[in-house]
Formats: sequence, C-alpha cells, structure tokens
Amino acid sequence: MSIFSKMLLFRGAGRHYSAAAQTQLRDILSTQLAGIKEAGTFKAERIITSSQSTQITVQGSDQKILNFCANNYLGLANNPEIVSYSQKLLEQYGAGLSSVRFICGTQDIHKQLERKIAQFHGREDTILYASCFDANAGLFEAILTPEDAVFSDELNHASIIDGIRLCKAKKQRYKHRDLADLEQQLKASDARLKLIATDGVFSMDGNIAPLARIVELAKKYNALVFVDECHATGFFGDTGRGTEEYDNVMGEVDIINSTLGKALGGASGGYTTGPSELITFLRQKSRPYLFSNTLPPAVVAVGLKVMDMLLTSSELTQRVQSNTQRFRKAMTKAGFTIAGENHPICPVMLGDARLASKFADEMLTRGIYVIGFSYPVVPQGKARIRVQISAAHTEAEIDRAISAFIEVGRSLKVIQ
Repeated sequence: MSIFSKMLLFRGAGRHYSAAAQTQLRDILSTQLAGIKEAGTFKAERIITSSQSTQITVQGSDQKILNFCANNYLGLANNPEIVSYSQKLLEQYGAGLSSVRFICGTQDIHKQLERKIAQFHGREDTILYASCFDANAGLFEAILTPEDAVFSDELNHASIIDGIRLCKAKKQRYKHRDLADLEQQLKASDARLKLIATDGVFSMDGNIAPLARIVELAKKYNALVFVDECHATGFFGDTGRGTEEYDNVMGEVDIINSTLGKALGGASGGYTTGPSELITFLRQKSRPYLFSNTLPPAVVAVGLKVMDMLLTSSELTQRVQSNTQRFRKAMTKAGFTIAGENHPICPVMLGDARLASKFADEMLTRGIYVIGFSYPVVPQGKARIRVQISAAHTEAEIDRAISAFIEVGRSLKVIQ
C-alpha cells in the first residue's frame, strides 16, 4: 500500500472514530440552540455591505439604512483623512509584524501611539494590546497576589470579570454603584493591596460610575482605583477625557484601560495607561501582551491620527453630546423610558425579549438599524433597544429615528 493510500485510510478511520462523539455534540448544541430561539433571545447577525458609518447598506438590500447601534461615537470609522493615513502607513510599515512585541514586533509607530495615549490621559506611560478585552485579561493576574483583594462592581463588563477570575487575589463584588456596600467591604479587608475595579460607563445601561466618591473611598482606605473607559474615551467629558473628567477627578484614577475599537477610529486595539512602573511590569508579566501578535501598523495609524485630532480639538466631542441631548429629550417627551444618564448610550427600555426583537425588525423596515438586547446580555425582564448616538449623525437623521420609534412604539402599544 502506498504512503498516500495509508494516509487516506488513517484519515477515514479518524473520522469514523469521532463520528459518535461529534453527533452527540451536535445534538446537545442543537437542543440548546432551539431553546435560545424559543426564548426569543437568538442573536442573528445582519451582514453589512458598506463601510461602518451613520448610513450603511446590508446584505439583501440596496437601500441606505440609518445606523444607530454602532460604538462609532465620533463618526471616525470611515473618516477619509484617517483612512488615507492608514493606507500610507500600511505601505510604509507593511501588513503586520509576524511577531510579539518583545521579539521583533515593536516599531517606532507603536511607541509613538503609546506616548500620545499617555499624553491624552495625562499619564506616565501606556502599553498597547490587541483589544481592551486583552488589556483587562492581562492586568489583574499580573499585579495581584493571594495577599491582595479586588473589589468589583457587580455589573462590570465581562472582560473585567474574566480578568479578575484569572488572578489569585481575594475577589469581592459590591452592589452596582453602591458606595455603602463598597465601603463596608474595604473597611473589613486586611489585604496588602486593595484594588477597586469599575467600568466608567456601563455599556448596557448607559449609567456612570460615581467615580469621585469611589476615589474618596480609595483615599480613605488606602486602595487603588481601576477604571475601564471603553465607553467614555474620546467623547465623554468636556474634552473627551472620559469619566474622570466628567466627575471632576482628572488624574486621580490609578489605572485606566480603554479601547481603540470604539470612538477612536473603530478598528481594534486596547491599552492600559498609568504609572511607568506598572506599564514596565506589564511588559514583563502580562500574558496577553507577551503571547499575542503586535497590533498591525494600519491599525496603529488609525490610533495615531485620531489622537492627533483629539489633542487639538474637542469639536466632535461637543457634537455627540449635543446630539445625545436632542435624542434623549425627544424620546422621553414621546413617552419612552430611556435608561442611563446623559450619555450617547440611550437604552429604550421595553422589558420583553420578543418585543425588543420585533421592535428592532420593525425599525429596520423603516430604514433604521437598531438591535434588541435581551437575556443573557441583560437581566431577565429588562430587554431593550440600545440606541447609540454619533457625532456624525445629523439632526435630520436623529429626528427621522425618533419619528420611526414613535410610529413603531404606537403600533406595538409601547407608547400612547
């Protein structure tokens, strides 16, 4: 028998050997998927056939659709100046580094971007990651030991929760934005290092961490403060410096993690910014940094150009804030319940998962792209349409979305 024939026989035997186990896996997953669909919480992916923008096209339709569910808060995801600069650096530096940073994967542009991010936040240094999920996964395990304790808001992002799970510190959750509960836990702790971890803005509800009071508690109980600013960096606060600017505690947060994949160009990438000793230590110990490929030059270029824009002007920040106020005010007047505070995340609360899904489908027929959120992404009974406002939305586009919401809301008896 030839070697080729033996290989085919071996492969065939392997497929036969695993057939029963694979069938079992398919059956188990099919049953669970059927349950998800029956509950009305199945998440279908609509396929976009254009660039990310306030106006997009989706597969199966040539109609322009108004997009109100992207994290493209500053409208920079397809900005011509940014795209052009990214193309320029793509040609100059290539498609990728084929390496991690410490081997042969650090270019001068990576260091430039890290310096600009540190400058923007008023910090000493910055370390880049492939995503903020990776930044959150790489922080807690690296710096916390069994002698330490981490105090996490119960509604923190999944990446913070997963990152904390990886570390060996004592893990304590405090009730959402409940400072009395947090203080009680801090007071009872005898840990070497105490780290309070919170989202700056909570992405499902659009509400804001009471950061000034958290900082006060940290000072009182000798704790550090960590904030995930993914839904704040670049557009929240007077000049887009995020939650600490919004709550008047600039420079008082110890560690900030954030993303390049939302307001800052919408590509990918994340970072940790803070004390120089922390950043140097993470370069030595943070596993997602040490074992992940370097951020591609074209993505770094997007971050560089966006940082230059934000360091010289707050015009886009002010525009998204104005658009947010316009939408929230009109929707509340129409009778909708809009969760959260004065943030571009504007959850239209509906309660029922099926209703949220149907509402989103009806909005799409009117040329408005929004998505229904339901369990397990949000708690049972708190389904919603999460609208996200962009600086790139015109007033006419916002008014058109409001009109569609009112029309669908009345037809589905959500409002009078």
